[in-house]
Amino acid sequence: MKAFMILFVLFNLITFVVFGYDKYLARTNRHRISEKNLLILALMGGSVGAIFAQKIFRHKSQKYRNLFWVILGVQFVVFEGLWLYSQTTYMTF
Repeated sequence: MKAFMILFVLFNLITFVVFGYDKYLARTNRHRISEKNLLILALMGGSVGAIFAQKIFRHKSQKYRNLFWVILGVQFVVFEGLWLYSQTTYMTF
């Protein structure tokens, strides 16, 4: 479980940095990271990092106002289910 939490924090940190880098690219008029890739990062477990980046960098704040909160809610339910499942499998041995 400890490794899972470390990976979760690391992945959210990576997502946060990628969103910040995309905002930097936008301000310097360079080729940006596609929205599809940003959403994939959020869906794969980086929704917390995406939400913080959205607030701090004011990145995609109008277009995806509630989407990252929905993704976060779904991820919470999935991760909670995985955690409960892992606890019950340890108890059966």
